[in-house]
Amino acid sequence: MTFHDLLRLRIDVFVVEQECAYAELDGRDTEPDTRHIWLDGTSGPMAYLRVLVEPGGASRIGRVATLAAARGNGLAGVLLDHVHATTPDPLVMDAQTYLVPWYTSMGYQRSGPEFIEDGIAHVPMTREPTGD
Repeated sequence: MTFHDLLRLRIDVFVVEQECAYAELDGRDTEPDTRHIWLDGTSGPMAYLRVLVEPGGASRIGRVATLAAARGNGLAGVLLDHVHATTPDPLVMDAQTYLVPWYTSMGYQRSGPEFIEDGIAHVPMTREPTGD
């Protein structure tokens, strides 16, 4: 039931709340090296992210989502801290533009120009391994 609950969280945040109709099931969730990282609350997953292995050796963070009722408690930061501590590869992501200052505070740097994906502005970002 957990995978269902994780998908429900992702769909609730991205498809319903952000009104972004996109192919949520992109075939990458079941790749052998994909990591699903989340924090549970009393009624199921409260925060989630996915880490994919990219060609060339980088790890891609995506689908970072926190339930609306759980926001402001640092849960996404806890998940990212875990990824930083357990991933020796460079990290890449396409951050929603309004979150760039927050990701910058977590050690990410802008790595390209802003672009629109599924009607939402994004910025590519990279974080090099720091050994923390």
